[in-house]
Amino acid sequence: MSRLTIRSTDSPISRAGFWWATCVGFVWGSLWSTGRVERRNGLFVFTGMPSWTFGRGGSCVGMCYLTNRNDSDTVLGHEAVHKQQWLKYGMLLPFLYLLAGRNPLKNRFEIEAGLEAGGYLPRRRTAR
Repeated sequence: MSRLTIRSTDSPISRAGFWWATCVGFVWGSLWSTGRVERRNGLFVFTGMPSWTFGRGGSCVGMCYLTNRNDSDTVLGHEAVHKQQWLKYGMLLPFLYLLAGRNPLKNRFEIEAGLEAGGYLPRRRTAR
């Protein structure tokens, strides 16, 4: 007798969740963005969003990044890691993120994306 294994991470199931989240983020960004909307670093970047429509300096939902004006290349590199997390975990990501805690310094998803790049720690100065 063979056994059927269903994987919920890094699988067709998680990718379906990623695409669902991307659709939700795209609709939400389209409704509320008053600024530029562009494709950068593999993300749809919606700027000019009212502050109540996203968390902290911006929120990644699938491959959409929602923000007011926090869209530097460094931040988008951080958000691109969150996009990969959405691909891996799909709709499990919001629950796993919540379980990881609101403190970005202890949240494994923020640590993986880079605390400095996300603006949670001061940037280290490079030696000349």
